Amino acid sequence: MILYMECEFFIPTAHSLKDKRAVVKSMLTRSRQKFNVSAAEIDHQNVWQRTRLAFVLVSSSKEVADKEMAQVLYYLESNPAWECLEIEKEYL
Repeated sequence: MILYMECEFFIPTAHSLKDKRAVVKSMLTRSRQKFNVSAAEIDHQNVWQRTRLAFVLVSSSKEVADKEMAQVLYYLESNPAWECLEIEKEYL
């Protein structure tokens, strides 16, 4: 089972691309290290208060994939530096 998730975030504390990239890079790196996911910024690279991230997880079953991705999402939403605007999931 492959689970693909896109999340869009608003970063109100970012006042430049440098501020935004510090938050995004930190969260992507930690997500990759802490969970068994691949992650990348896929949209809004040149907008300083928005980002769209993609996460991909490969698992033996849908239930395991859902559980792991829920943990990733909980971790992402726990960061006070940004707020989640939209989440899309797709099973492949």
